Amino acid sequence: MSQETNTYFGTSVIVLVVVGALAALILNLMSGVVGGGAATADMSAAAVEARIKPVGQMNTGAPIAVAVAPAAAAPAAAAARSGDAVYNASCVACHGTGAAGAPKLGDKAAWGDRLAQGMDTLVKHSINGFQGKTGVMPPRGTCGTCSDAELKAAVEFMVSKAK
Repeated sequence: MSQETNTYFGTSVIVLVVVGALAALILNLMSGVVGGGAATADMSAAAVEARIKPVGQMNTGAPIAVAVAPAAAAPAAAAARSGDAVYNASCVACHGTGAAGAPKLGDKAAWGDRLAQGMDTLVKHSINGFQGKTGVMPPRGTCGTCSDAELKAAVEFMVSKAK
């Protein structure tokens, strides 16, 4: 090896050691800042056990008694909405525009075949949903909170306008 190669190698090793030492020093200082003082955390056996304790435990014995909050008073049953109120709140989205093949309110031609099936069938289709040749009626239409009686009232309202 030449003298020039030895000098270059020696300088490179020194620079590498100095850069490594500075990086280690910076990382050590940053771990105290970023780690939130983890180096000063309680390292006693009890503290370590508490930190690594499982979140839940398996109950293999008697059932654990759980305190139950007293039941809140049931809200008074809401008065059933009228057929036209349900129609205007929910049904009009499709039956007012004809979306998804829905017969429009008052369109006697579109309601003719449906009326021939009878009121019980129409109410059943409004509650359970139906897919026919000309359209789709999703279960409960767009009124997931309507009772069966409210849906029946809405169907009766629409049928009355188609007669």
